[in-house]
Amino acid sequence: MLVNKSQRIQHMETECQQWTESNSDEDSDTDDILSGVQESCATDLHHHPQLGTDIEAVRTLFSDSAVSVRRYGSIDDVDVDLNINANFLDAEAAKAWRVNPSEPIVIRLHFSVSQYLDGPAPTVEVFQPSNPDHFSVGKQLQNILTVFISQEWKHLTNESVVVRQKSRHSWFKPSGTMKKFRARFSVWLPQSKYEAVMRYAEQRIPTLNEYCVACDERHVFQNGPMLKPAVCTRELCVFSFHTLGVMSGATEDVATGAEVIDLLVAMCKAALQSSRKSIIFEPYPSVVDPYNPKTLAFSPKRKSYDRLQKALDSILLIRRMAQGSYSEIKKQMDKADPLAHPLLQWILASNRSHLVKLPLNKQLKFMHTPHQFLLISSPPSKEARFQTARKFYGSTFAFHGSHIENWHSILRNGLVNASYTKLQLHGAAYGKGIYLSPISSISFGYSEMGKGQHKMSTKEELIEKYNRINKIKQVRFLQSSNLNCIALCEVITSKDLQKHGNIWVCPIPDHVCTRFLFVYENGQVGDVHINTQEATIQREILQVIASKPS
Repeated sequence: MLVNKSQRIQHMETECQQWTESNSDEDSDTDDILSGVQESCATDLHHHPQLGTDIEAVRTLFSDSAVSVRRYGSIDDVDVDLNINANFLDAEAAKAWRVNPSEPIVIRLHFSVSQYLDGPAPTVEVFQPSNPDHFSVGKQLQNILTVFISQEWKHLTNESVVVRQKSRHSWFKPSGTMKKFRARFSVWLPQSKYEAVMRYAEQRIPTLNEYCVACDERHVFQNGPMLKPAVCTRELCVFSFHTLGVMSGATEDVATGAEVIDLLVAMCKAALQSSRKSIIFEPYPSVVDPYNPKTLAFSPKRKSYDRLQKALDSILLIRRMAQGSYSEIKKQMDKADPLAHPLLQWILASNRSHLVKLPLNKQLKFMHTPHQFLLISSPPSKEARFQTARKFYGSTFAFHGSHIENWHSILRNGLVNASYTKLQLHGAAYGKGIYLSPISSISFGYSEMGKGQHKMSTKEELIEKYNRINKIKQVRFLQSSNLNCIALCEVITSKDLQKHGNIWVCPIPDHVCTRFLFVYENGQVGDVHINTQEATIQREILQVIASKPS
């Protein structure tokens, strides 16, 4: 039941008057704050007193710029914009999520200005003003907050809030220092619904990658969450994800990161053509049928490797996409195979790691390949734990070699401890953990094992394949399907890191973070004499990391 408007006005005016009278001996700073509250009471009451109180609470607890209100003239509607600073996000997470850290994330609530808490829950919109088309995590956060607000809204009415206001005011007697006064002042104000929304949003934003973007259930991965948000494997969520349009951003990806897409497609092909594809081609695509959006054309429950290969073969060369009109290229793909473009969208959307092609001036010259990528797969929570461990134990750099067929899964599931599992290929002679080496030749040897080759190449054999590039030419795209990959990782040097000569085993996944990925073509490898423990090598690595390629 709505409280009579005149009664509400009288009640709020009385509260403002009582508050002012009880603090007549406070200093001028206190008077300034109270005059602001009185002004709010005077100007906002013709809208709704509780609305004004809630807005003032946000301004007091956060800042004046944390909230803004827009009234729609003659209609009974209002927009309340809650502005959340995005600069608390890790820099790499912000880039991977396409969040502009210098601009607030806006949570817009739209509702009836006269009914307020007695009316229906507000509609929710989440966006960044300068990033309206590519702020995909905004849709995920919007779904989360819609559920949260609808639950919160139904537990409150205008009348119940007024009763709570009276209860709080009856026992409050301010005294003491200005600092104490400010603290008590925030308690005196009724708990704002907007404060609860902002607190909840601030808690959820850094963990968006840990939950399905559709159902908001926590992901279950052997090695913990990855960096980029993603949909889970439930078919209902795949359909919802498709409806959201999150996978429709291939146009911009081709324009800005065509080299990365080129590599992702090559890795997908390598995994699909592997004799171990039933084990390592994980995840298997979940793609909605473009002609029947209520069914899945590709599904992990009904695997068809031959049909998948046909669609993959119909994905046109990425270099052609980057050079021509994307819409025309898409038409050609649709004509060749209607599942080619949806599959390409899935390859992009399912990648949960942040890959960026390094420009020539930010490449590691000693790796002797033009195909060098920044590779960040750790989510903010893991990166924070890694940084804490590094302060205690220090860190160093080491290589991790794995055959090209494994990287489709690694980019989506992370470097996993494959020892004594079906994923194990090379044995676990030195125990369970992630295998690393400071010596490039050892990791290059591991990168060649797979696709029928189960014997590690000798150093002499690797030297014959050495990609002797004295001056790296900036080749944009891959020219061959015969690829080798090794990653450069940062590893915590705690007592848990087991060193068996030049073969290191780290049993703690949180103590290994990928930093770079190097790709070699035509069966070649890089310099086999690189030792990451040499001062000159470490110096160059740190210089490239400090330059923060993006």
